[in-house]
Amino acid sequence: MAPAPELKIGQKLNEGKTKQIFELVDQPGLVLVQSKDQITAGNAVSKDQMEGKAAVANKTTSCVFQLLQESGIKTAFVKQHSDTAFIAARCEMIPVEWVCRRVATGSFLKRNPGVKEGYRFSPLKMEMFFKDDANNDPQWSEEQLLEAKLCLAGLTIGQCEVDIMSRSTLAIFEMVEKAWATQNCSLVDMKIEFGVSVKSREIVLADVIDNDSWRLWPAGDRSQQTDKQVYRELKEVTPEAMQMVKRSFEWVSERVKLLLEPQASSRVVLLMGSTSDVAHCEKIRKACASYGIPCVLRVTSAHKGPDETLRIKAEYEGDGIPTVFVAVAGRSNGLGPVMSGNTAYPVISCPPLTPDWGPQDVWSSLRMPSGLGCSTVLSPEACAQFAAQILGLRDHLVWCKLRASMLNTWVSLKLADKKLQACSL
Repeated sequence: MAPAPELKIGQKLNEGKTKQIFELVDQPGLVLVQSKDQITAGNAVSKDQMEGKAAVANKTTSCVFQLLQESGIKTAFVKQHSDTAFIAARCEMIPVEWVCRRVATGSFLKRNPGVKEGYRFSPLKMEMFFKDDANNDPQWSEEQLLEAKLCLAGLTIGQCEVDIMSRSTLAIFEMVEKAWATQNCSLVDMKIEFGVSVKSREIVLADVIDNDSWRLWPAGDRSQQTDKQVYRELKEVTPEAMQMVKRSFEWVSERVKLLLEPQASSRVVLLMGSTSDVAHCEKIRKACASYGIPCVLRVTSAHKGPDETLRIKAEYEGDGIPTVFVAVAGRSNGLGPVMSGNTAYPVISCPPLTPDWGPQDVWSSLRMPSGLGCSTVLSPEACAQFAAQILGLRDHLVWCKLRASMLNTWVSLKLADKKLQACSL
């Protein structure tokens, strides 16, 4: 990285097994999270120095948080500051580790005898552990968390907050899982923590997500594991053994940056019957941009120039870029059906209906001849979402934005309900 700008670092606020947290004097509400060259296991029963671990851990965390934040997940992460530190929003941490599991392994098998290693959880299995080193981080139930009546940064952790953290944990796991799948790696399980922002008093994903936080099996093969389990299973800690552990961590840190790159370019091609439809198309283009999908606008009429319509169609079929065609035509919609009947690419009709003739015009989009698969979506925003769902099958970054949007919609409804109940009382 380029040399980090000078920060005015204040007092140490906290220190854990693998990191230190400092206040930033000239940036109220922000902290510096400094990683350490220390690796631990079993609540620090095993503890060793591993040169370079701080940089590897910081790089991994920064990439994962960037992926989640750019997708729409609320996190404490602000930006990477240096090779070994990042800047984050100051939070009061909720003392609970949320563990999400796709595959049964490790401590789960010890606590659940009779379950075979490799059992796949669909839906995901989620567990909570109270952070208490003296008692070896006991597993907690939802009821225990509610009865604890934790209050952090002025926010009491009640049912609404527990539900938000639970739903968020599932979404975050699925997004990271989807991203690692692009590198042919199986995310077996993952632990995360939440905090309450001292500034906004809302729950955000906080702490770190690095190679200490998950089990990661390349090609789904446990024997190729590249996570901290390699260190946990060392029979003897020797310089050679620690080099093997370090190589695993470096392997992850080199590939984690690839999670930020799209796996395939894609686009939406908006075909409008006339320039009078531009305003309608701009709504679709704006919504597509929120998913990171580029849009191309073209004007063509299937009634007045069918040969030109098919020529434009062929232009976008010829370069191999995954494409969704959107037909925007009022009155009699010939554009959607003609496109659908002449391409194997998906076609969506999104007619700009008017108050006067809209109820009559819409039938030209809904009533298709046999053999056509052209769908009709009336809302420009919903049309863009449908296109994103199609393209997200091949592009994990689009998929992650969709998944985060679903979560945020659910959370906003949950918070609205909580606010309404408080007003009613």
